[in-house]
Amino acid sequence: MLASMEKAWYRRLFSPPPKTEPEPVMPDANLEDAEVQFGMGLKLANLGATEDLMQAAVWYRKAAEQCHPLAQFNLAMMYARGQGVERNDAESLIWFGKAARQGDAGAQYHLGKTCHRASLTGAPEKAMESRIEAYKWFHLAAAQGYRGSVAACTPVILGMTHADVAVADRRVAAFVAEKAGTAST
Repeated sequence: MLASMEKAWYRRLFSPPPKTEPEPVMPDANLEDAEVQFGMGLKLANLGATEDLMQAAVWYRKAAEQCHPLAQFNLAMMYARGQGVERNDAESLIWFGKAARQGDAGAQYHLGKTCHRASLTGAPEKAMESRIEAYKWFHLAAAQGYRGSVAACTPVILGMTHADVAVADRRVAAFVAEKAGTAST
């Protein structure tokens, strides 16, 4: 018979629960390691409370500054949505760009969306360059299977000439993802 079954029912009812040790956040973790920092950010972001999101942004930034592409992407999303940080489109764009240049498909897709919006609302003389960049980023994301990238590229192509598409195709072909240690900061 189990030990808890041997106790009288009323003793089990009124006895305190067995003591358990709290789960350590990251036992013996190197908190200077970008992967650990990203993990801390991810864990806090999934808790969802405002204070947790603020702390998640701090940890994501630490990892992002060490060229961790997923941390850069998540930090960009936080800036884009104003989660845990003040909404800041310029800051979001910076982090999307860093992650996209390292080959992150989600960041490439979001950068493509930003370039496409700029082609519609920006200065007419810069519209074609923005469309070419949008095409490039959407195609790079699509090559990795990022959902929605192919469909997002369709309206971009409609505003381009054959020569513009040829330029964009050359940029896609020439793209080489930066290594994590060499990404521009």
